[in-house]
Amino acid sequence: MRLVVTGAAGFLGSHLTDRLLAEGHAVLGVDNLITGRRENLSHLEDEPRFELLERDVSQQLEIEGDVDGIFHFASPASPVDYLRLPIETLKAGALGTHHALGLARARGARLLLASTSEVYGDPLVHPQPESYWGNVNPVGPRAVYDEAKRFAEALTMAYHRSHGVDSRIVRIFNTYGPRMRPDDGRVVSNFIVQALRGEPLTLYGDGSQSRSFCYVSDLVEGIWRLFNADIHDPVNLGNPGEYTIRELSDLVLATAGSASALEVRPLPADDPKVRCPDISLALSVLGWAPRIPLKVGLARTVAYFRELHALGRLEATPG
Repeated sequence: MRLVVTGAAGFLGSHLTDRLLAEGHAVLGVDNLITGRRENLSHLEDEPRFELLERDVSQQLEIEGDVDGIFHFASPASPVDYLRLPIETLKAGALGTHHALGLARARGARLLLASTSEVYGDPLVHPQPESYWGNVNPVGPRAVYDEAKRFAEALTMAYHRSHGVDSRIVRIFNTYGPRMRPDDGRVVSNFIVQALRGEPLTLYGDGSQSRSFCYVSDLVEGIWRLFNADIHDPVNLGNPGEYTIRELSDLVLATAGSASALEVRPLPADDPKVRCPDISLALSVLGWAPRIPLKVGLARTVAYFRELHALGRLEATPG
């Protein structure tokens, strides 16, 4: 197949691109590089089945030639990015999704939308099943991402029902691994970078808030299975193993061999107190469950950042 991946130069998009190429397909990556990085795809410079098109999907998405499938991953995805780029985030979720769906309709292509666990907001149901409608503040600072993805889901289902677009929706929970940006502001990369630099780990609140952490290769496996499955409603993909942020800090310090202290700061507005996926649907429909334990995934991720540190590329303080 010839497949289009929007946001291909991002953390998830680049790993997904690798998997699609490994499956034997051709990939056209689309990215405007406002948060994605060319270096995430530098290993594909001599790959004849891959092409990168530098373009903003909120402006247009005109693709020449055949298109068999579209993976719409273009969007700022970490709090640091979408709080810095609020309008761009909303446009990627609204206009970018509209353009991707239009391309899918015109070419008869299957589309998979990358949504997020953020559609559940600060959840009142725990763990979160796909049937839960969420608890989102529509005018809070995080709403630019939450509501962009909620609108993208609604638009995708409307195109499926009204125009017969063959669509899939994945709700992605916290994911980590190599190629995360050192300054992206996510808790795993923050903790690792600070630990390797010998700086205090920034702990927001008392650290009792919980998250689940899925290693990137597990997530990509689930995405590929979902793309090939016959289900149009949203599907959660994430690791149901739940850890408090303080437990995560202890694991990172132990993995990195760091003696860094903790620096406590106030909890950001609308920050979810809990976040954990109910993956019953993914297990029953896709036969999918994550396999990489957090300790193993953290060791691989720390090794990646340790290499960056040796190259002097952890200069920017995250958070």
